[in-house]
Amino acid sequence: MAISFSKRELEKKKQGKKLEKQQRKEERKANRGGSSLDDMIAYVDANGMITDTPPDMSSKPKVDAETIAVFVPKKEEQEPVALRGRVEHFNTDKGYGFIKDLDSTEKYFFHISNAPADIAEGALVTFETERGQRGLNAVNIAYAK
Repeated sequence: MAISFSKRELEKKKQGKKLEKQQRKEERKANRGGSSLDDMIAYVDANGMITDTPPDMSSKPKVDAETIAVFVPKKEEQEPVALRGRVEHFNTDKGYGFIKDLDSTEKYFFHISNAPADIAEGALVTFETERGQRGLNAVNIAYAK
């Protein structure tokens, strides 16, 4: 019988806690009173300070949209620079290869359509670069003189 008595006591405590929690919740709602969205809004003045008063719109300077100049500077046209390199790899069956730049040791992909038909591995060439899907590609390939 003592077990059932403690169960009843535990249930009474749980109910008491629920009632206290409900009362606190109702008190918080009542204390909020007229809390509205206007009470929660903050404004930033011209100096960057946060205030609770709205800014004075009459002292706001008038800006003429026509006087604002927005532009992107034009990119200067540059002459393509011919680079010197050596054909590192060339696959005759698939028609592509790689040229290693003699100055920077960078490697550039090239397709046979941008090279002389009789190009072979180890040949010294001059070439220009062009942006491709996967990086810079060698174009306008010619034998070095």
